[in-house]
Amino acid sequence: MTEKAGVKGDLALAQQRVIVIEAAEQQETARLRVAAYCRVSSDSSDQHNSFLAQLNYYTSLVGSRDSWTLVDIYADEGITGTSAERRPDFQRLLADCRKGLVDKVLVKSISRFARNTVDCLHYIRALRQMGIAVIFEKENINTLDSDSEMIITMMGAFAQAESESMSQNIRWGKRQAMREGRAYLNYSNLYAYEKGPDGRPQVIPEQAEVVRRIYNSFLAGQNLRMIQAWLEDEKIPSVWGGTAWTISSIRGILTNEKYCGDVLQQKTFISDCIERRSIRNTGQLPMYLIQDHHEGIVSRETFHAVKAEFARRNAGKAPSRNKSPTGRSCYSAKYALTERLVCGECGTAYRRCAWTKRGKKRVVWRCASRVDYGSRYCKDSPTMDENPLQEAILAAINLAMSRKEELIAQIEDSMGLELALIPGETMSVSDMDRLISELEQEFRKLFAASREEGGYLGHADAFKRITLDMAALKEQRDALLEQQHTDSAASRRIRDAVRLLDAGSAAITEWDESMIRQLVDTVTVLAADRILVRLRGGVEIEQPVEEAQVKWYA
Repeated sequence: MTEKAGVKGDLALAQQRVIVIEAAEQQETARLRVAAYCRVSSDSSDQHNSFLAQLNYYTSLVGSRDSWTLVDIYADEGITGTSAERRPDFQRLLADCRKGLVDKVLVKSISRFARNTVDCLHYIRALRQMGIAVIFEKENINTLDSDSEMIITMMGAFAQAESESMSQNIRWGKRQAMREGRAYLNYSNLYAYEKGPDGRPQVIPEQAEVVRRIYNSFLAGQNLRMIQAWLEDEKIPSVWGGTAWTISSIRGILTNEKYCGDVLQQKTFISDCIERRSIRNTGQLPMYLIQDHHEGIVSRETFHAVKAEFARRNAGKAPSRNKSPTGRSCYSAKYALTERLVCGECGTAYRRCAWTKRGKKRVVWRCASRVDYGSRYCKDSPTMDENPLQEAILAAINLAMSRKEELIAQIEDSMGLELALIPGETMSVSDMDRLISELEQEFRKLFAASREEGGYLGHADAFKRITLDMAALKEQRDALLEQQHTDSAASRRIRDAVRLLDAGSAAITEWDESMIRQLVDTVTVLAADRILVRLRGGVEIEQPVEEAQVKWYA
């Protein structure tokens, strides 16, 4: 380049005019669409005032800026901050951001935005990818700044740790109340009880009668669907006020210890304050049983009898793996003989069958093994016509009724044998509880002494002995309690049989499924013309079966 050309270039540069447009001036030309999010963590009156204060604050703040226009104020009241899915207005804010309706989000603090570090970072990054800034006023953080994420991570972790600490304190307080025997009942889902003037459960008389009838119907052999049917047919109001009943609500009444006056606490627990999943307590945490907490509607004996009946029905074995590969049967309440009539040859339960020929029907009972596999396993089991079979069973019961006093004495004797003490058991449950309490006191004294002496190793053998003795006593106590529950259910069944025999008439002429369930234990088919009827309590009667006069009937 020549000297003359260089001079011309310098003159051209000197004549150029550069105008600087400041960033602030450029921002003022466009109005930012600003949204505000606020949240309070409970619905108490103090928090409600805080909620209104935040609404007023953000309305005034956005209105005072000429360059801002308010999109909306998104507010969740009385909602947890540990899960974004449980905050409807927070989700509405995210939806509007995805639609491109928001440029900036104002939040009082990180803890108001989220108390879950993972959620906090996830949503901040998602909004940043959309070019949307989140301004945390208390911490003075703009999420579009390059160094904001590290600070937010730390502050979010602190907020989450605070929630976890608060949750642990609340749970500790509730468990301490359980240990002291204080119970909190949810009356909104508790049928037949309401909160009384003294704050304790109070029985609702008309609903209590329904509860007793449900228990008696179940013990009489009805299944849950049959109970549901008569509840709805009679238009009995449920706990929700309508006449519709669910199977789960009926099962809940039958399995809820509150109906016998007890309260079992911590049957479920929350996993943690973040996921907040309700988990059934199957031994992960201790449970607390408060006996005689309030007036019961049914006796504790009746409650345990229902519990035993549930176990008996669930433990039923299927008559054939051909029909039930799992080996378990489904309880049938329609026909009492479904679970009581068994084959004398192979021990398999009989099954009810309906045959139709030229428009006429014949109802028979056949060995399930014979039906499913032919004569492969059971070669000679007879087919029993239903009417003659029922007449033979009634005849056997009537024979028992004719010598009631003798049979009642036999049943009461068998009751004494069935309810005998566990062999070698000499202590009661109260004795075991007393010994466990003494061992606990000894453990605490030894623990205190070892701390004063500056170490636990010198007492290691004593600690081990106390721990093993306590574990053995608790196991022994649990076994005795289980035996007592089983005995209680057996005692009730035998006494019911005695009561029915004692109150029964001289002759029973009509077949009643409920009565058969309560009186008859099993019916064994010995041959086509002979059965063995075993009544509750162990009384056995061999009864002939007359051949059906009419094989086919309408």
